[in-house]
Amino acid sequence: MEFFGTSQEYLLVTNYTSLDAKKINENNTSTLSVLWNRNKDTNLLIDNVNYVLKTNEMIFLTEFHNVDISEIEEISIIRFNRDFYCIGNHDSEIGCKGVLFFGASQVPIIYLDDENKNKFEILWNVFLTELKSKDELQIEMLQMLLKRLLILATRLYKLQNKVLNIQDSKFDTIRDFNYLVEMHFKSKHTVSEYASIMNKPAKSLTNLFAAHIDKSPLQIIQDRIFLEARRILMYSDKSIKETTYELGFEDIQSFSRFFKNKQGISPRDFRENKEFKLKVV
Repeated sequence: MEFFGTSQEYLLVTNYTSLDAKKINENNTSTLSVLWNRNKDTNLLIDNVNYVLKTNEMIFLTEFHNVDISEIEEISIIRFNRDFYCIGNHDSEIGCKGVLFFGASQVPIIYLDDENKNKFEILWNVFLTELKSKDELQIEMLQMLLKRLLILATRLYKLQNKVLNIQDSKFDTIRDFNYLVEMHFKSKHTVSEYASIMNKPAKSLTNLFAAHIDKSPLQIIQDRIFLEARRILMYSDKSIKETTYELGFEDIQSFSRFFKNKQGISPRDFRENKEFKLKVV
């Protein structure tokens, strides 16, 4: 079921099967998605990387992800655009640059035990009931339900990923860094450039990530550039030269070295072998 607001707000709550594989990437501009596997373990191909989504796991994706659901039997999806719910007028930790949606290189996954599964099942059913309502209070109710879902999911993600012990200020710094990378990765490739925007020493960012995150700031920057490079090579007709300059590299040679170091093959070989995948367990 879908909701369309008077100011371009959009919300989708439905179940997709493999027959809907084309739909999941249609009209995906400025949308965020929650995919919930309520059936047996299944495979999702996200940006040509295979993820095993187990029963009662949820995965959180931005508009920057390309999803292939051709191997699933059925998956539940909640999709909304930034006009419907975003950081501009909602709490930062559960907004569009919050814990679950602050970067395309992040693919957060949570597991629902029986207690939490019941909570989400109830929310799902209330969503469907409210989507049938057609009055002036509908959008507020739907936004409230979505906020409730994101709060529950954020709590589970922080608990299951052991980030509860990170001080709020430190976690905010990590999240802000990721969000800035999302905004500037095509033009800014060094930690010092982001540190300057954040008015922090580059070394302090590196030390913060080393203490709390399994990736360094530089790895996050490079992973985001690499993700975009793979996406362009797989899903567009842009030349290697166009891709090089779009991603902020000075010449094809430096881009090719970067890509081969990450992927193991050249950009040209990768484009000619689109079946190349990385397995994520």
